[in-house]
Parts: sequence; C-alpha cells; structure tokens
Amino acid sequence: MTAGNSVTVTVALGARSYPVEIAPGLLGRAGERLAPLARGRTMAIVTDEHVRPHLDTLRASLTAAGVDSAALILPPGEATKSWARLAEVCDWLLAQGVERGDHVIALGGGVIGDLVGFACAILKRGCRFVQIPTTLLAQVDSSVGGKTAINTRAGKNLIGAFHQPALVLIDPAVLDTLPARELAAGYAEVVKYGLIDDAAFFAWCEANGAALLAGDVGARVHAIAHSVAAKARIVAADEHETNGTRALLNLGHTFGHALEAEAGFDGSLIHGEGVAAGIALAFRFSAAQGLSPAADAERVAAHFRACNLPDGLATAGIAASGATLVDHMRHDKKMAAGTLPFLLARGIGRTYLDKTVDLDAVAAFLDAEPRPSPCPTA
Repeated sequence: MTAGNSVTVTVALGARSYPVEIAPGLLGRAGERLAPLARGRTMAIVTDEHVRPHLDTLRASLTAAGVDSAALILPPGEATKSWARLAEVCDWLLAQGVERGDHVIALGGGVIGDLVGFACAILKRGCRFVQIPTTLLAQVDSSVGGKTAINTRAGKNLIGAFHQPALVLIDPAVLDTLPARELAAGYAEVVKYGLIDDAAFFAWCEANGAALLAGDVGARVHAIAHSVAAKARIVAADEHETNGTRALLNLGHTFGHALEAEAGFDGSLIHGEGVAAGIALAFRFSAAQGLSPAADAERVAAHFRACNLPDGLATAGIAASGATLVDHMRHDKKMAAGTLPFLLARGIGRTYLDKTVDLDAVAAFLDAEPRPSPCPTA
C-alpha cells in the first residue's frame, strides 16, 4: 500500500504475517500505532546510547498516546551482541514484569534488533516485539525476516533463533542523524537486492545512490520500500532458509563475515562495509571461475567505490592470507558436511547458490587479491 511517501509492505507468513510501515516522521507518531499493542501496560524499550535522541522522541509519542514506557540503554557497537548483554536484557525485562502478550520495542540498529529479538524469542518461551530500526542497514535488512542472534568467540550470529516481529516501523527521517559511514554501510544492503535478481534496481542504484546518500527523501523511501518488499517476498518463500531461496540474501556475507572476523569486530570494518567488500569479492571470484563477465564484477566494484565503500581486501584493510580467511569461513553456520555454500553470480541480477565451491580455490583467489599498502616507516 502506498500513500505519497508512506508505504506499507506485508511480510506474508499466514497467521504470523506483519506489516512494515515506512513513512518520514513516523517515529514522532509511533505512539498512536503502538497504543493498541500496549494493552494499558508499560511498554519496555531497549536501545543504545547512540539512539538517545530518538528514544526521547519515541517516549514523548508514547506519553502523548497515554502509554507509559521504561527504557534500557545499552552501549553501542557489535560487542553488545554478547552472552553478557543477552542476560542483562532478559533480567531487565523480567524485572519489568514483561508478559508473553506484551510487545517489547527494539529501537536501534541491527545490533539492538538482533539482541532484543533473540531475548524475546527465549524469554518466557517467546514474547512479542516491535522493530523500530534507526539505521539504513537495519531498515532494509535486519529488522525484517525474523533472524535474531548474538555473536560468540567462534563467530558472528552463531547463537540465535528465528523469531518474527509483530510490527516494523521505519522512519527514513531518522537517517538524517546517521553518520555518513553508517549510511553508506547500510546502502550496501540496498545494492544487494539489485544484484540478487533485479538488474533494473541495480541500475536505479547506480543512477540514484548518490542522491539517496545525500539525503533525498524520495530516493530513500523508494530504496527502503523496494528492499523491504524484495526481502518480504524471499522470506515468505523460505522463512527458515530450508529450500535455498532465502540463502540468496547472504550474497557477499560469506566473504564479508570472514573479513569482519579477521578485523576482530573492533569497528575498523563495520558490517555493511564487510558486505560491500564481500559482494565485490563474490563477483570477482565468479568472474575468475568463468561464471560471470569481468565487466559486471568491475561495474559492481566501481559503484561501491563511488559510494566510499570497500571493494576488496585492500580497501577493507585486510592483509590476512587466503588460508586464514577461509579458516574463518569454516565457522560459518551454513557449513554442512564439510561443504560451505557460496552465493555466486552469472551476472548482475543473476545470483545463485553453489554448493560445490572448492575452499582451496577460494583461498588461492584471495591470495591473488591486492592487500593494503604497508605503512611507510619513519
């Protein structure tokens, strides 16, 4: 459903279907939408320090709608997706007296959405929750589809559950306060939807990406709505990633997660940057295997470079050997019977799942990739 710059996309999952509502200024009106879910009770909000101004807006909106709220504010960053913070969130929600029929609000980026969603999946064997994503990456990807998780020493997102939200509220206006680096990182996930199976949307990104990053509201609404609709279609076809359809959403992630793991999740390479570099690597590997035109791989890399995103190991700051990076890949949760599925491409908009990739070939390919230039000695 579309009304001006307001769009509603439905994630069709039968009795568990839910709307994703997209509109500039929606955060300031969220109280009206959330009041029926509150059932006259206090709504629990979990967020992080970076989102405090948006928390104030949300709480004021709830108050205006006659809803009391309580908030837990966590430290920002990937390190918050941990066992310790999961226990903290669960203990706090229990202290608030949250019931199974209540709706907990996850206000923040992908870290908060993943953490709170997982806490709600296990609290009292399952509580309801609402996603209010505040980063572009979370708006177009992680807030939709029900994947929730925390990180462990062994790797990223290895402990988690599928747990769908009851509602997703997306306000593109909150992106005005997002640092340029975070905005560009989220844009990598927008581009991904064009590269999976929609070459025309990738062409739209090439023509409009700069305007989106510069603040064009219409471009942001279009990109978010198009991305959410694409993800909703894929999730409805393969909610638990069992028939291979949903795996297409992992384009670039096998390479990207290995880069993130090598960087140590220390903020030097954030998730969307890893995805951008990973997508470019997946396309170059596909070209090296004779699957995809080299010109398509360069077109993808060039668009990421134009958006100040990394397009490989050198620009991602990763100097590790191919063998080291492949070792990170062996911890991927998609590993099965010693085989790791890869998302490869036969061209732009022609991504497919390949379960026959030789990891030695991947290591050799990565060894041939340019590395960061060494720092000059004094």
